[in-house]
Amino acid sequence: MTGNRVERRLAAILAADVAGYSRLTGLDEEGTHVRLRERLRGLADPKISEHRGKVVKHTGDGVLAEFGSVVDAVRCAIEVQRGMAEQNATMPQVKRIEFRIGIHIGDIIVDDNDIFGDGVNIAARLEGIAEPGGVCLSDDAQRQVRGKVDFAFEDMGPQNLKNIVEPMRAWRLRVNASGSPAAPIEPPVESTQALPLPDKPSVAVLPFQNMSGDPEQEYFADGMVEETTALSRFKWLFVIARNSSFTFKGKAVDVKEVGRRLGVRYVLEGSVRKATGRVRITGQLIDAVTGAHIWADRFERDMADVFALQDEVTVAVVSAIQPKLFQTEIAMATRRRPENLTAYDLFLRAMQQFYLSTREGLAEAIRLAHRALELDPQFGLVTALAGVCHMQRVLFYGYAVDPQFDRREAVRLLRLALSIDDGDPDTIAMAAIISAFMVGDCEREIEMANRAVALNPNSFLAWSSRGHVFRIAGLPEEAIRSFERAIRTSPVDPRLHLMFVGMGMAFIELRRFDEAIVAGKKAQRQNPSFPPASFCLASAFAHLGRDGEAREAAARLLETDPAFTISARMGRRGQSHLKLLIEGLRKAGLPE
Repeated sequence: MTGNRVERRLAAILAADVAGYSRLTGLDEEGTHVRLRERLRGLADPKISEHRGKVVKHTGDGVLAEFGSVVDAVRCAIEVQRGMAEQNATMPQVKRIEFRIGIHIGDIIVDDNDIFGDGVNIAARLEGIAEPGGVCLSDDAQRQVRGKVDFAFEDMGPQNLKNIVEPMRAWRLRVNASGSPAAPIEPPVESTQALPLPDKPSVAVLPFQNMSGDPEQEYFADGMVEETTALSRFKWLFVIARNSSFTFKGKAVDVKEVGRRLGVRYVLEGSVRKATGRVRITGQLIDAVTGAHIWADRFERDMADVFALQDEVTVAVVSAIQPKLFQTEIAMATRRRPENLTAYDLFLRAMQQFYLSTREGLAEAIRLAHRALELDPQFGLVTALAGVCHMQRVLFYGYAVDPQFDRREAVRLLRLALSIDDGDPDTIAMAAIISAFMVGDCEREIEMANRAVALNPNSFLAWSSRGHVFRIAGLPEEAIRSFERAIRTSPVDPRLHLMFVGMGMAFIELRRFDEAIVAGKKAQRQNPSFPPASFCLASAFAHLGRDGEAREAAARLLETDPAFTISARMGRRGQSHLKLLIEGLRKAGLPE
């Protein structure tokens, strides 16, 4: 820059990265780093210079370069991909480093030997939708090279690129294993008719690769898939049966083709490496329609007990994938046109509003839930969700205009939900929560909560329901264990504040006031406007004689819930499980 002036120029931008880099580093971190450095310094960088380009920077797993000509950039990209294919020819499939390259021509900002602007962003987004070993061009770039290079690019049509407002037309070229441009992409004969996607999120768990070099470990890798199909216990998920997924065992597969042939939106793949008494498991979840990576992680454990290890990793993988899938589905539902919404889309939108925990959010969640029921009167889970919203308006937030109406609706909807579907763990879990707060049949509610957990031991909702039910039943130790298990199954869940408050109340009844304060503060950080977090803190501080902090928490409670009284929130039914909590609220000076 000179003074306040920004240096700009028109340039062709080439962005390249390594496909599946997280998976490669998970398998062999140091070896991948060394091989990538060799490819960059020995192939990519020299080719960029040879074609009159400039390496702007290496980006960890790739390179950003600038050219004065799109033709030069495209010729360079093809030669780089050709060289990569040649070097990969003798490399095992699982260790191959394959570049994805995106090219765009546009205006850029130049600042201190770096480049910025939409031109750079678009090139990076095009790289993200390129296939491994392929090149993806913007429409502007393709027009510049039309008739000037010897390769025909395939029209991909308009593409929705992340953080780019308008859809952009894109073009692609693949380089095959011999280093030559591949023929236009046509699906294999057996998959010319793609299976339609189900009306709910769908996932296939592919056979995990055994990286140990020991055939005897094959059973362990296969067992991981067997365990991970625990995802099928979530009734809102459609999970492909193991037998179908295992038709891809031992084959190099294209995730998009797997999606077409099995009719699924998402694919989970991974690998297992065992050595010296330890095992490393990597996994990644991919959107089979777009090729985008949704989630990737690795787990390393001691190999003391194979079955216990499989259980532990299953919980870790499922607890990471299930919330991520659900949030991804919610995001897609919010983008769909209103006229195209299904009952399930409306349920997802209702959940998004439910998570907001605002007066308007709960009202909108109830409205959307009833719209979903109009389309599908047998939708038990959305019925239970509406009931929970009515319950929370009365007991959690003080939003109810007519508390008696909300109480009646909550109980009516819990009974309707169970009459529709008493076999879905999440429906049972929501019904158990409503019943615990509104009915008070402890024996039946404990049975319902235990059944929800038995039906799906990986369900956040089932474990959180069990926590609330056992706390209200006067069993705080078991409640705390359930809340801890819920947090483990969904460690970034938007409803964690409910778990921390539940734990805080249980700690108060156990006279563990310091721990109650820790839990209450966690809840407050998760949701600063959640009234129960404040009355949990007010009570715990008061019991410890920390009167100033107790009054401060009480004042904050009355700011968020001006109509709060102890009798209105706590006194509707037997409160033996809240004896110490209520005593603390009185000490804190809250109104009766």
